[in-house]
Amino acid sequence: MTSRPTTLGQLRASGWESIPVKEEVRRNAARRISGGLPIVDGVVGYEDTVLPQLENALLAGHDVIFLGERGQAKTRIIRSLTGLLDEWIPCIAGSEILDDPYRPVSRYARDLVAEHGDDTAVEWVHRDFRFGEKLATPDTSIADLIGEVDPIRVAEGRYLSDELTLHYGLVPRTNRGIFAINELPDLAERIQVGLLNVLEERDVQIRGYKIRLPLDVLLVASANPEDYTNRGRIITPLKDRFGAQIRTHYPLDVATEIAVVDQEAVLFSGNGVRVEVPPYMAQIVATISHLARQSPHINQRSGVSVRLSVANYETLVASAVRRALRLREPEAVPRISDLDALVASTSGKVEIETIDEGRDGQVVERLIQAAVLTVFKATVPSERLRDAVSDFDGEGDRVVHAGDDIPAARFVEALGQLPALEALVLSIAGEESPAAVASATEFVLEGLHLAKRLNKDAAGNRATYRAR
Repeated sequence: MTSRPTTLGQLRASGWESIPVKEEVRRNAARRISGGLPIVDGVVGYEDTVLPQLENALLAGHDVIFLGERGQAKTRIIRSLTGLLDEWIPCIAGSEILDDPYRPVSRYARDLVAEHGDDTAVEWVHRDFRFGEKLATPDTSIADLIGEVDPIRVAEGRYLSDELTLHYGLVPRTNRGIFAINELPDLAERIQVGLLNVLEERDVQIRGYKIRLPLDVLLVASANPEDYTNRGRIITPLKDRFGAQIRTHYPLDVATEIAVVDQEAVLFSGNGVRVEVPPYMAQIVATISHLARQSPHINQRSGVSVRLSVANYETLVASAVRRALRLREPEAVPRISDLDALVASTSGKVEIETIDEGRDGQVVERLIQAAVLTVFKATVPSERLRDAVSDFDGEGDRVVHAGDDIPAARFVEALGQLPALEALVLSIAGEESPAAVASATEFVLEGLHLAKRLNKDAAGNRATYRAR
């Protein structure tokens, strides 16, 4: 910081050039694209859909609105756009709206430059401070976004018509930066008009006093497509202000959903317990979300967020860790019996549409069962099922007990009497640790039951599998 110019004269001598914020973003976006880097970081699954549209919009210098249901990374993308700003830019020292030293727009900055000329103090602002964000709510006011007369400044002796009496709102304070409005349709129409004036007409009226504010702002917004397109809650001039309308979406396949979960989930660690999640269990969690997005029992207008998969994954691991701690086992590997814990983490994240009250749990349970069967059919070769089932058809009542409180070693003992099932389980487990074997055993048994190859007697958190 000490090597940067500290006065307007030094800034001119350094050769620094001022460019509009959209040109600044365009230039940095072009560098990322030509360098083979993603336009924004931390976003998975949009490489061939959303991000190319965003690149086009930024290179075109357009304001952008993202349309999508909840949990589609709209806010993450918007906040990541700050990475396309220059790391540091100069502004008039003390300016509330980050006045450009070469083209000040506020009364404070203009007066300062007129008085001190090249000796006007300049300070440098980091790009993190050039981002403003507002969640649109019905009670959002012009004062929040544009500004209000500060009574304290009036009491100090200034006239009410003096621009210096203004306390600037969020939009002016984001001058030379990126301003984001989340859930734009929730903004009252009269506030939309005020926002349009400051962004398009470049003037505002506050308490009857009209001032011009030629702000330099990149406007980004988000909205639910139903609110934005069908209910007419956006005034036409403001809708026309956006040069690009980009539709986001949920992960298009299970593999992408798992990649998002791996990136976002925060798992338990410590207490001497090692956590290992088998691929098929992760696939079940992701498949639950995919099936929920197709279910007629789930309100699709409210969406099924990716946060559902993340929460379910974390809950699944927590259930496995809880069992390992109670049984004093060194390894926690989630099992089918741990899926019962997902009812709690799922019910609060989806809107279930049922005629009878109290059936929410049944809807979630059916989703879980359908996900297990889907993953089982994709994982286990059908030609190996007959031999595994035949193990239960021998003399005596051959059964296998399962449950979230049964030690892993019990499953290893039970498999010793069922050689074909043991061979299938070991091929799926991929290792011979008791915890991994226990997880694979429950997976195969539940899959055989859902495929109508075995009977299952369930009571509480215990289950017994036997021949049909």
